[in-house]
Amino acid sequence: MSRKVYCGDVAIGGGAPVSIQSMTNVDTRDTDALVRQISELADAGCQIVRCAIPDMEAAESFGRAKKLVRVPLVADIHFDYRLAIAAIENGADKIRINPGNIGSTDRVKAVVDKAREHDIPIRVGVNSGSLQKDLIEKYGGVTADALAESGAAMVRYIEDLGYDKLVVSIKSSNVKMNYDAHMKLKDLTDAAIHVGITESGTPRNGELKSAIGIGALLLAGIGDTMRVSLTADPVNEVLFARRILETVGMREKAIDVVSCPTCGRTEIDLIGLANEAEDRLMPIAAARAKAGRRPLKVAVMGCAVNGPGESREADYGIAGGHGEGLVFRRGEIIEKVAEDRLVDRLIELVEKDAE
Repeated sequence: MSRKVYCGDVAIGGGAPVSIQSMTNVDTRDTDALVRQISELADAGCQIVRCAIPDMEAAESFGRAKKLVRVPLVADIHFDYRLAIAAIENGADKIRINPGNIGSTDRVKAVVDKAREHDIPIRVGVNSGSLQKDLIEKYGGVTADALAESGAAMVRYIEDLGYDKLVVSIKSSNVKMNYDAHMKLKDLTDAAIHVGITESGTPRNGELKSAIGIGALLLAGIGDTMRVSLTADPVNEVLFARRILETVGMREKAIDVVSCPTCGRTEIDLIGLANEAEDRLMPIAAARAKAGRRPLKVAVMGCAVNGPGESREADYGIAGGHGEGLVFRRGEIIEKVAEDRLVDRLIELVEKDAE
C-alpha cells in the first residue's frame, strides 16, 4: 500500500479513495478569472486544483486566490526554484516539480526544506516529453522502463534529502507504454501515484484513451489520485474522471442512466432522447454527488408498452410511443406527454427530488 499524504484535507494514498484533479487554463495572474475557474471546477466535483506558476506575479495571484476558494490548490513549477518557494509561502497545499529542471541539488533542497516547513507534499515526476537524456540514451528512446526508472529515481532523490511526503507521476500519451511503465513503477516505490494519460487530445480521442489507460490502471490497483487531460474546458475533465471512477466501481453513480438499445418497434427518437437526457443529467449528478445525496436510477426506454415494467427499479423514467411518451416513477405511470416534452419533464422530476 502506498504512503498516505494530505493535500489540504484530501488524503492521497494509503487506501484513501482515488481523488479527482484538474488544472486551470486561465492566466494565473488574473485573480478574478482564476477564482472563478477554480470555483467552477470545485462545483463540478474536482477535489484538487493545480495552477501554473510561471512568474512571481502569478505566485502572488495564486496566494490571493487561495484565500478565496475552498478546494486545495497545487502550484505547478518548472525551472525556477524561487517560484516554488514563493508558491509555498503563498499557501500552496502541494507543489508539483520536476527536480531535473529545477537546477542544482542546493536549489532542490531549498524547495524541499520549504515544503517540510509548511508540511505539504511534493509531486515529482516526468512525462514522455520531458524524460532525461541519459535515460533516453540508455534505453534507446522513450520506453516504459525509462519512465519507471525516472519516476522512482526522482522519488529517491527527494527521500535522500530527508523528505518522504511525496506523490509521483509518470505519464505518456501512449496508453500501452503508460500502463507498462506503471506496472513497473509500483514495484520500485511505495510513494502515492498520480495517474493519467498526458496530452490525450480532444474529447473525442482523449476520453477514449483516458478511459482505457486510467481505467486499466485503477482496475490493476494502481493510482491514488488522477487527472483526465483533455484539450477542452477543464470542467469536462472532472466530469469524465468521475465517470471513469463510477465505471470501475470506485464511485457510486449519483445518477445511473439506463436505456434500451432500440429495435424495430421503436417509434420515437430514442437515441436523441437518451443522449439529451444523459447530457442534462450530468450537472445534476455532480451536484447530488457533492451533496452526498442517495443515488438515482433513471430509465430512458423506447417502448411505451413494456418500458415502465422493464425499468421497474428505476426512480424515474420515460418511455416513448408514437409522437408521445409516458413519464413514470418507480414503475408507476404518472402522466403522458408529447415527445418533445419528455426530457424536460424528466429533468423537472429529478430536480424536484433534490429539493
